[in-house]
Amino acid sequence: MYPDDPETIAVRDAIFDPFEYFVERKKDGLLKTQFANSLGTVSYHIPCHSRVQNMGQKTREMLEAVPGTKVNTVERCAGHDGTWGVKEEYFEKSMKIGRPVFRQMGETPHGAPDYVSSDCPIAGRHIMQGIRESGEPTAEKAHPLTLLRKAYGL
Repeated sequence: MYPDDPETIAVRDAIFDPFEYFVERKKDGLLKTQFANSLGTVSYHIPCHSRVQNMGQKTREMLEAVPGTKVNTVERCAGHDGTWGVKEEYFEKSMKIGRPVFRQMGETPHGAPDYVSSDCPIAGRHIMQGIRESGEPTAEKAHPLTLLRKAYGL
């Protein structure tokens, strides 16, 4: 919002996305990668806000680092757009916009996923609702940080 403000720049330069931080520590050899558990198949949705951060697909990269884990990545608008998709007058439109994502998340090239995940909790909830309404088998919804915790056995 204030790209030239020194205080804004100082905050920007001191903050990392959690998965951006993990990938950097992995590159430095400082991240423990002795995972206790596979995550099976994860359908991971890249939310719109992550795409504009211009940092690459760090969450996907970390999830793929867990041995025995297959990641199905979907990079498309899920249709919720913050509070827009939960408003009664826009709900049906938001579900229609999200249908391609619901299909891609609900059935991966590896079969039904074990987990459905997004860095955006609102998108994750919206996607799960769309998957359930389509009659697809329901996976467990889990934020990527929760998945990493499970992989470590914590």
